[in-house]
Amino acid sequence: MTTDTKNGDGRTTRRGIGLAAVRGLTLALVSLPGAVLCFCLSLVSIALIPIGVGIVTTPYVLTGVRAFANSRRVLAAEWGGVRIPPAYRPLPEGATPWARTFGMLRDPATWRDLRWLPVDMTAGFVTALLPAVLLFYPLEGFAIAAGLWRVLDGADGYWYGFVRVHDQTSAFQAAALGLVLLFLAHFLTPRLLHVHFRLTRAVLGGNQGELAERVRVLTETRRDAVDSSAAELRRIERDLHDGAQARLVAVGMDLGTIEALLDKDPAQAKELITQVRKSSVEALTELRELVRGIHPPVLAERGLGDAVRALALRLPVPTEVSVDLPGRMEAPVESAAYFAVSEVLTNAVKHSGADRIWVDLHRADGILRAIVTDNGKGGAVIGAGSGLAGVERRLGTFDGVLAVSSPAGGPTMVTMEIPCA
Repeated sequence: MTTDTKNGDGRTTRRGIGLAAVRGLTLALVSLPGAVLCFCLSLVSIALIPIGVGIVTTPYVLTGVRAFANSRRVLAAEWGGVRIPPAYRPLPEGATPWARTFGMLRDPATWRDLRWLPVDMTAGFVTALLPAVLLFYPLEGFAIAAGLWRVLDGADGYWYGFVRVHDQTSAFQAAALGLVLLFLAHFLTPRLLHVHFRLTRAVLGGNQGELAERVRVLTETRRDAVDSSAAELRRIERDLHDGAQARLVAVGMDLGTIEALLDKDPAQAKELITQVRKSSVEALTELRELVRGIHPPVLAERGLGDAVRALALRLPVPTEVSVDLPGRMEAPVESAAYFAVSEVLTNAVKHSGADRIWVDLHRADGILRAIVTDNGKGGAVIGAGSGLAGVERRLGTFDGVLAVSSPAGGPTMVTMEIPCA
């Protein structure tokens, strides 16, 4: 609601009241014809399904209904601070009109949209129009008191509200009524607009919709987590098999050769011992790198801030790290944040062409926020096959979000947020 009264002269409050009235009037003028059109088209299209015509038209009509409902969701969030999450079931790509039609009709969110349309064209229209009425209708009362009553006066007088205006005295009574309405508008106009959006949420959203959306998101993130874990396990197995395991097998074979050469050719045995020592060092290095890829020791010992600083020191691009993290977080959260930042930094080094990178880590209001900025060429997007898509899936396991701002020519700013205790 817009009821801010920071300024002593009340200008902010008046601006909020006027804005609420204009927004309400806009909603009333748009919602009534839009809701009527969507409702009538939906009824006609669904009624034509038995003869086959509705099979083709219904997906398009219901898509339009969803677009109309989603536009109200956006306005509810932006104008009223009321969040109404959509909970539509995804449709398979390339589905036939038959599958799309009945897939939409089996979706409970579709029927919530259709139930909302009659409410929006009646109670929704009234609650959207009332803020404008409370603010603008008193102006007529003041105009009547100023002399307009002489023009409007007829045989039975002119009714302003419940006041019958037929002379100057009754005109002043109309102005008094207008003053009362204006006084009520001061308190009720923003609240009535908020009531409109709450009514919209009660019908269009509801706990069932939020629960369905939550179940869908959790199902997707769980599937992504399982896929990521399986891919990580395969990577570890491959690295062990192709790297450290092969070197250790070679070390064992060389030790057998050394044992046979100790008495026959000590000089060659000594050379092989040097080679074995070098191979063992390389195998140990690979094992350490592998362990660092699973869970860096500095992350376990020193926390996320020092782990990211250590990561930045190994980059070929100068990287500045700013950390404001009071205390430690849960190990899974720290690990997810570390590898997300690591992936974003790797992408920046490989693809951005930047000569400087900045990393900002801070926690506030139960949210861990990591921002990676580079001065490269820009153009980074979240898409299938990109590293950022993998980062988004990793964060989604923790109800985290990823936002990318990367205009052509740069700079690129990648913001990652993870809820944390």
